[in-house]
Amino acid sequence: MATDFVRAVEAVLFAAAEPLGASDITAYAGEGDVAAALSELSALYTDRGIRLVERGGSWHFETAPDLAHLLRRTREEPRRLSRAATETLSIIAYHEPVSRAEIEAIRGVQTAKGTLDVLMEAGWIRPAGRRESPGRPLLYATTADFLTHFGLASRRDLPGIEDLRAAGLLDPIDEAVLSLQLESGGEDD
Repeated sequence: MATDFVRAVEAVLFAAAEPLGASDITAYAGEGDVAAALSELSALYTDRGIRLVERGGSWHFETAPDLAHLLRRTREEPRRLSRAATETLSIIAYHEPVSRAEIEAIRGVQTAKGTLDVLMEAGWIRPAGRRESPGRPLLYATTADFLTHFGLASRRDLPGIEDLRAAGLLDPIDEAVLSLQLESGGEDD
């Protein structure tokens, strides 16, 4: 690997205000093997105070998780989601893009507009177009911020039913609902 190119990729990522995809990196750093440079940099920063991570196809530097507390000046208030918001977010994550009517059909109850607003304000979901069906309902999908917040590289990293069962996170009702969600194609990306 050409050391100058790796250094150029490192400089581009360090100076970037937002995560960059491979094509953006190439636009700034020039032609070269971006994947190899990212792999080399990722390995180089593994045990450092910062690390190079990929989230949703974009790359950026972030503080090592075990040192993040050093940068917090004030105590962060944990965001508490209602059960409805948690259920809605999980349905969107496993089924995206999904309409409000589909969310309600899976949950078995109406979804308050405020629930979707809370998730959009958190930056975890976004409008993802409209379904080509009567009424052209609005579709919802997760965002890159959702992946970053929950430490996921992609939606494929979402836990499956066996992972949740093994962790003891399912009660019988939750397990039955999740089984129905996953059977209807919830783990597709």
